[in-house]
Amino acid sequence: MEVTFLGTGTSVGVPMIGCHCAVCSSKDPRNTRRRTSLYVRTEETAFVIDTPPDFRQQALDFGIERVDAVVFTHAHADHIFGFDDIRRFNTLQKRAIPTYADAETLADVQRVFNYVGNKPSPHGLYRPVVEFVEITGPFGIGGVRLTPLDVRHGRKMTGYLIEHGGRRFGYVPDCHAMPEATVRALHGVDLMILDALRYTPHPSHICVEESLALLSKIGAKESYLIHLCHDVDHAELEARLPPGIRVSYDGLKLGGTGNVQIPRAGNGTERKAI
Repeated sequence: MEVTFLGTGTSVGVPMIGCHCAVCSSKDPRNTRRRTSLYVRTEETAFVIDTPPDFRQQALDFGIERVDAVVFTHAHADHIFGFDDIRRFNTLQKRAIPTYADAETLADVQRVFNYVGNKPSPHGLYRPVVEFVEITGPFGIGGVRLTPLDVRHGRKMTGYLIEHGGRRFGYVPDCHAMPEATVRALHGVDLMILDALRYTPHPSHICVEESLALLSKIGAKESYLIHLCHDVDHAELEARLPPGIRVSYDGLKLGGTGNVQIPRAGNGTERKAI
């Protein structure tokens, strides 16, 4: 199983429009963050978790040419507004694409994209063709098992425990609070990807300190912070993190060959097995 971080930024992205702070002006490419999204691929299947406004450019930049399914965490604009671009994958794959979410999220997505259907338009309109599937418990995409997990963030947010080939990883990109049952379900995962918006507290996201405390309880073998705003400089934060916890960046790939290639701020690369 290979995981690609298509985007690692907060709702406004980094750099922010009209901002000239040190991070928004940074030459370190790891400080350029599109809105958060994840691509999961195995030999059998490939799916995307969330389709942010940047989804088209993410697919072009990172060579995404196959999407067998879409999975949504929640229906905030920065996680769904690129959904229309799924129509290109209908053309490439010549079929409807199943789209999974909890009932509330599906209702919001269908309200925003009320022109989307499960059959081609009889008038020849170019629109996404999808099969909406309500999540009521664990489900499978190809050989990958996904278990929805309750997370507190706004009105509704679903995290996921994702399992394949004996590997387990957790994905919770937006989080204000995590119920103990969810912490227990994620305990000891091979990989944990968790929200860490900024250094100071926020009403709907956990901050870096809160994220580290939660990661300590989860006890993953390897963890990555995600959904970062312009308060966070990649290199500065990563230098302060405890062993086993790193900062994600756009284009980062984990798994596949078993190695991750991490660019340094200067020349050269560091290779790290996961």
